[in-house]
Amino acid sequence: MPDQPRAEVTVDLDHIRHNVALLSARAAGAETMAVVKADGYGHGAVPVARAALSAGATWLGVASVHEAAVLRAAGITAPILAWLDVPGAEAPPDVDLSVSSVEQLAGLSGRRIHLKIDTGLSRNGCPRSAWPELVAAAAASDNEVYAVWSHLACADEPGHPSVDRQAERFAEAYQVALDAGLKPRRHLANSAATLDRKDLHFDLVRVGIAMYGLNPLPYHEDLRPAMTFRSSVVLVKRIDAGESVSYGHTWTADRATNLALVPVGYADGVSRSLSGRFDVFLGGRRRPVRGRVCMDQIIVDCGDDEVLVGDEVVLFGTGDRGEPTAREWADIIGTIDYEIVTGMYRARVARRYLGESS
Repeated sequence: MPDQPRAEVTVDLDHIRHNVALLSARAAGAETMAVVKADGYGHGAVPVARAALSAGATWLGVASVHEAAVLRAAGITAPILAWLDVPGAEAPPDVDLSVSSVEQLAGLSGRRIHLKIDTGLSRNGCPRSAWPELVAAAAASDNEVYAVWSHLACADEPGHPSVDRQAERFAEAYQVALDAGLKPRRHLANSAATLDRKDLHFDLVRVGIAMYGLNPLPYHEDLRPAMTFRSSVVLVKRIDAGESVSYGHTWTADRATNLALVPVGYADGVSRSLSGRFDVFLGGRRRPVRGRVCMDQIIVDCGDDEVLVGDEVVLFGTGDRGEPTAREWADIIGTIDYEIVTGMYRARVARRYLGESS
């Protein structure tokens, strides 16, 4: 099978479109910004951006000006906001920039900008004490203040009191901008707030993780995961009871069993901390991975079932067939599914797109 990659991520662009359409419908009356930072959360920024725009998104969001430049180089003309970079980074002239301090503002002229207020995440954003000064300086500058914005800390925990507290602080910050003679748009809602807090949609919502089909909320939403991670069997062998598997001999067979070797490991995004704790989908069912995850390979216990070289192995996917999901991996190792999918952008893992416009 010369054309079969050793490891492959498939991204279903129709699922991206479905998710964006659903999120945009929830935010009816507001525009939708599709967040494609970190190479589209590991899914591929350019094809994801195109799919999202075709499904109703009108903006794109990135962290760095380099990410924005990649989108522009691909011929994408939609408005882009870049919100975090090192001093002196050169942004394409038609990319909106976020400003969180007077010092950042001083380096800009003739740009369209979004003023960011820190409403309680205590990360990026202007401190409330310095906000009036920043607003006054922005109003006096030759930049266009397009929007005022902030980011929520706990929107994925419905009912968390910090959400209302941040909303109140955001309203106060917006009033300061109005009092300074500005007429900015507002954006505050992330994926979770887009789904759960209609009152915070304002003029624009920023959808990230939910666009990729991963649900930030603790209850069901009709989101479709876009990414599937797969490989194939490269060797099958039978071992006797009492034989041990992989480095450190952390697992010993209590019966004779068939083992399938799969050529993916922690260099391909399979966290070593999953060792002895996860399954793959092989031959129509879930099967346990035995022993430690190696840099380049894992070993699957197939019992007495016949498994053939070349058989497909799904490491995680949508879950529709019972296969593991990115969320399951995250729960096992104590992280979030964001980290799992963004970690799949690796040189040894091929990427392929599904969907009518792929």
